[in-house]
Amino acid sequence: MSVEGTKFQVNYKLPDGTLINLYAKDVRDLETGLTDLSMVSTLIKSTGRELLGGASAPAPTVESIARQFETPPQAQPVAVQSNGQANTCRHGEMAFRSGTSAKGPWKGYMCAAPKGALDKCDTIWVR
Repeated sequence: MSVEGTKFQVNYKLPDGTLINLYAKDVRDLETGLTDLSMVSTLIKSTGRELLGGASAPAPTVESIARQFETPPQAQPVAVQSNGQANTCRHGEMAFRSGTSAKGPWKGYMCAAPKGALDKCDTIWVR
């Protein structure tokens, strides 16, 4: 689809499949549109979650997460860093998990946010 007078078109596809299209007639219009989009991005994400029923969706089970890794995760006590502090993120203490996938053994510290959370922190992988 094109909008009459469009010189620039920017399309985004979010992980949940949501499509966002931005149309601009010139560079200034494009900059304004991108700035506006940035300011409402959190609202767009939360609205998408609400429309998909994310607010009422049940929390994932350990078994459903384990199936994704093809082996049950092995929860271990939170490891303490050399400075005496536990690995944490903005969601709390990160859980140490390990297992084996098709690519071999893995281990790392996982964010406590629920699966699918758009603000989930990156895993701290142990090499």
